[in-house]
Amino acid sequence: MAGQMARQLQIEFTALKDAGARKGRGAGGTLVVLAGSDLALGAETRRILGTGADLVKRAAATAKFQGQSGQSLDILSPAGLGFDRLLVIGMAKKEGAPDFLSLGGAIMGKIDSIAQVTLVFDPAETPSDVGRAGADVMLGMKLRAYKFDLYKTKKKDDDDKSSSKAAGKTQIAIALSDPASAKREAKRAEALADGITLARNLVNEPPNVLFPASFAQRAKELQKLGVEVQVLDEKALHKLGFRMLLGVGQGSDHESKVVIMRWNGAKSAKSKPLAFVGKGVCFDSGGISIKPAASMEDMKGDMAGAACVVGLMHALAARKAKVNAIGAIGLVENMPDGKAQRPGDIVTSLSGQTVEIINTDAEGRLVLGDVLWYVQDKYKPQFMVNLATLTGAILVALGTEHAGLFSNNDELSARLTDAGLATGEKIWRMPLGPAYDKLLDSKFADMKHVGGRFAGSITAAQFLQRFVNGVPWAHLDIAGTGMSSPSSDINQSWGSGWGVRLLDRLISDHYEG
Repeated sequence: MAGQMARQLQIEFTALKDAGARKGRGAGGTLVVLAGSDLALGAETRRILGTGADLVKRAAATAKFQGQSGQSLDILSPAGLGFDRLLVIGMAKKEGAPDFLSLGGAIMGKIDSIAQVTLVFDPAETPSDVGRAGADVMLGMKLRAYKFDLYKTKKKDDDDKSSSKAAGKTQIAIALSDPASAKREAKRAEALADGITLARNLVNEPPNVLFPASFAQRAKELQKLGVEVQVLDEKALHKLGFRMLLGVGQGSDHESKVVIMRWNGAKSAKSKPLAFVGKGVCFDSGGISIKPAASMEDMKGDMAGAACVVGLMHALAARKAKVNAIGAIGLVENMPDGKAQRPGDIVTSLSGQTVEIINTDAEGRLVLGDVLWYVQDKYKPQFMVNLATLTGAILVALGTEHAGLFSNNDELSARLTDAGLATGEKIWRMPLGPAYDKLLDSKFADMKHVGGRFAGSITAAQFLQRFVNGVPWAHLDIAGTGMSSPSSDINQSWGSGWGVRLLDRLISDHYEG
């Protein structure tokens, strides 16, 4: 999938001795080295720098650079090194192990407009898996280089300058002790980079470009990677009984869709699939319960859960993951119209349960409820994980640092939490229980779909649980992480592609074999 990059990156892995061989040959470009606490340098770095190490010490003393994470030291025209520029990146953390993904992003942030770069990946403390760490650095670089400017035709002077540079390539040689291992691990990193780029592109697209039919068409492009893709149109959905999902979209001129993606990579075709379900509200006006005008434009990102699922399926197929996986997305547009669903309506879900509509701006759970029921009933998965920008209440509770986790299964919750800690896509488990579920009782139907003012994220999850039918399940409320994302070393984009790395890590750690 083509992504938007500030520059085209060409990254290769090479041996440390190759970086040393460039010294003094007029190689040009930029040399990047890593420094730990108190300017600690790796043995090979010291050898490559030679007397240049004294230059680093003098410059560091002037700049008060001590090698801490987030610090950098930039030395122009370093004498005797054969490079135009020497960039020293600090990587000493106060707590925990080095974050090589963020390190790659931080380096990319410093070298974005440079044509030729040699990175000496020789930390003072050698990582246990040099190849994996090097590939993470590469992934961090690729994620930081992402930029969505597809629709900008007129740019400021500074943008014009960077744009002309972007027409070329940044060639990066990462020199490390085990380049063969890094090259093997890079296949995984490349697949993840492409999947995250796809997810980001989908979230960033405007709603007049990305609506249910065009979103479904982009998902169909996964067929090139060997993913089986089925698109259910409104006629099929009516026949099957997706009445909750169809009710959400009935006020829009764009027909609703459900897309089922299947990747069959397990050794046994009989292996139960893992299922991932995404909310794909391509634009959410709130329907009859219309939202305030302020920031309504952000509701183009209300399909970030579906974007994550498509990006994940791309990553799994691109790296030939040894697992059977299903990605299911419900694609709708929630608009006010004479045909739109009303508060007070009662609809019959695919499960046969009746639902009283309370607020048409609580539409995502209606979409997910039908898709969850369909997936558990038809495919009998090992587990289901759904992702949705579901409630503003989760932002009140957790902000943008964590996604909310709700689950009926402790083992699945623990594995997701561990994957979140490993990737930095952090989640926090929230409670479920009968007292919260009772808040969904309705006087007129089997249930209402909104529980009231309090515990809004929890009652939304309780509603979804009524369509899980006992299958191990986790609901990730990503309203704070999936769109309007805070900037970081690896993401400068409005759409972060959150969740692709988390779920890929969950799968690779526990379910491939």
